[in-house]
Amino acid sequence: MPTTKINLSRRTLLLAGAAAVPLASIPVYRARAAGLEEIELQQYLPVFFTADEWRFVMAACDRLIPADGKGPGALETNVPVFIDQQLHAGIGGEVYMDGPHKDDAAPTLGFQHNHTPQQMYRLGIKLAQQYSQQTHHKPFEQLAPADRDAVLTGLQKNTISFADLGEPSLKASQFFGQMLDDTKNGYLADPMYGGNKDMKAWVAISFPGARAAYTEWVDVHDVKYPLGPVSLSGKRA
Repeated sequence: MPTTKINLSRRTLLLAGAAAVPLASIPVYRARAAGLEEIELQQYLPVFFTADEWRFVMAACDRLIPADGKGPGALETNVPVFIDQQLHAGIGGEVYMDGPHKDDAAPTLGFQHNHTPQQMYRLGIKLAQQYSQQTHHKPFEQLAPADRDAVLTGLQKNTISFADLGEPSLKASQFFGQMLDDTKNGYLADPMYGGNKDMKAWVAISFPGARAAYTEWVDVHDVKYPLGPVSLSGKRA
């Protein structure tokens, strides 16, 4: 986000994510709908999110990876399409959900929530919108960019308390973390999953994608990769 409060620059996000795609600890499902690699975001009809939830997700993704840096933003790369498709396809459905759940558990211990990703989005969006209305008297998507950043920062740091909003079973940071992970996954995953439209994110970080061989470039440093990425479907950026 473009604010020091979040302590997460676009450059940091890209460099951290480029090393491992996907980034989240739960599996990524191939998008079910055909033609998602070609669809324009404004033409897409969500299959998991309601219309109100979709507006929140669009606005949140736009601030998590905005389009005012050196690379494309989340909306330019259809990240919301990726998130919607993953939730519709059942992401998290094969995750072990029984406790105990620990906030400080090592990443190798996997999913540590008592809500599925679908439940976190439904509850998290509802409560974030409730907070936005109470604090700013507007829905989240109608807030100025700085105010949207402030709400997202509050979610990330738990200064917005979901317990105070009537839901003690879910922390705001858990919802924010799931949404941020999914946003990074959608930005950097292969376009067949619905995001990373036209491999724009891969082009921005000079990631070769699914090229059959590029070992000759592994040890070449400080030189821009010249060939451009290739998707799993064989398309070239």
